[in-house]
Amino acid sequence: MKALLIDDEPLARAEMRRLLRAHPEIEIVGEAADADEARAAIKRSAPELLFLDVQIPEESGFDLLASLGNGVPPVIFTTAFDQHAVRAFQFGALDYLVKPVEPERLATALQRLRRLPSTPAGPDDSDGTCYAPTARLQPAEKVFVRNGDRCWFVPVESIRGLESDGNSVRLWLADATPTVNRTLAQLEERLPPENFFRANRAQILNLSCIEQVEPWFSDTLKVTLTGGRTIELSRRQTRLFRQRLAL
Repeated sequence: MKALLIDDEPLARAEMRRLLRAHPEIEIVGEAADADEARAAIKRSAPELLFLDVQIPEESGFDLLASLGNGVPPVIFTTAFDQHAVRAFQFGALDYLVKPVEPERLATALQRLRRLPSTPAGPDDSDGTCYAPTARLQPAEKVFVRNGDRCWFVPVESIRGLESDGNSVRLWLADATPTVNRTLAQLEERLPPENFFRANRAQILNLSCIEQVEPWFSDTLKVTLTGGRTIELSRRQTRLFRQRLAL
């Protein structure tokens, strides 16, 4: 896969080149230090992946993406500032790496790239997460959630549970319950199965957030999560729950 490095700091580009030596499937086809150089390099080399700094001379990385229109390849942001992450995911970023980039985080981003469908990036107006729709998330990964005028950027492992709410799904966070325009089945396919468990037809719980389990009616179980929310497991899921977690 052909990649283009866009960063005004030569040392940062050199460091990214060094890190990418561990990933021979990525071929660096060019570098650019500002937006004009980047546009020329994109036209010349047709890269399939951009490593893009947020703050580059003349225009920001976001301005550059907006100027490219449709057909922008997947973008991995690399920056020394974490406050731009929400906006980056609004632009459909594949990942957001904070400098100094850790080899493990780079490997995670490239693993997500391999699972990414061949769809162009661009500003995203939908609610919910903005990673590749078919990518299986990891517990420590952060996801961008937008509900109306409010935004959250939270680790997957901090989602205490999910509940179907008509044509959308409500997420249970520590301080909010935003909704996303996805079905429960779609989100279940993205959540790490070792952490999340389908409790019944309408609810999924985070196993790490369970504080109490007690017998309930008809040989079922009632689970209390961190924060006090309770979930009743269906009879079928009660059996699976016991099989999975019994000694």
